[in-house]
Amino acid sequence: TVASVADTVDGIADLKPGRIAVFGYAHLPRLKRHQRLIDPAALPGGAERLDQALAVHDRLVHHGYIPIGLDHYALPGDGLAEAAAAGRLRRNFQGYTTDACPTLLGFGASAIGAFDDLYVQNTPDIPAYLAQVAAGRLPIARACALDAEDRLRRRVIEELMCTLSVDIAAEAAGFGVPADHFAEELARLEAFRRRGILAINGWRVTVAEDYRLLVRSVAAVFDTYLAPTEQLHATAV
Repeated sequence: TVASVADTVDGIADLKPGRIAVFGYAHLPRLKRHQRLIDPAALPGGAERLDQALAVHDRLVHHGYIPIGLDHYALPGDGLAEAAAAGRLRRNFQGYTTDACPTLLGFGASAIGAFDDLYVQNTPDIPAYLAQVAAGRLPIARACALDAEDRLRRRVIEELMCTLSVDIAAEAAGFGVPADHFAEELARLEAFRRRGILAINGWRVTVAEDYRLLVRSVAAVFDTYLAPTEQLHATAV
């Protein structure tokens, strides 16, 4: 419930951790067999999940935590908060980070590694992982190469997720393409603008602070691997 979530947050804040990450429960019984024991009817609906997320946000801010991008909070003076204030915040598969290195090495079964133009994932099968490592082979099960379009869109999405704002023209110029390369996406964002969720000034898109929780849905508009209907309904909380 909203009340129990707020109580939990208060208890955690009393411990004064420097950073807190908050994630909503993902009910995926087809992938996680043990979740089949949970009655879906007992789970909170979308409206209640939003109320819970807002309650968590309000309580953490009350306790002095600074919102960092989406789902993350940090106390003033923490490196993550300082990076966010200085515009140096980055995001990878682990969440938000102060590490600007473009290379992420994944160790362990199913771990994901990232390079400038490539993503790789280790096999999720533990015996197979151990056997390949013992044989001196990279235990990679699959990989995805990124072209210039992928890297540009990744940059736009990361900037939105880290700062709630992105200068589309500047990011496009960095990849040698005109700003109107994203004309279709800008048109789709009009629906968000009409609801006051974001502002559009020229080619700069800025998500309103009060709608921080919806930044994932805004960023999804730039994801060409999602169908338009999936982009519009990307899970926010």
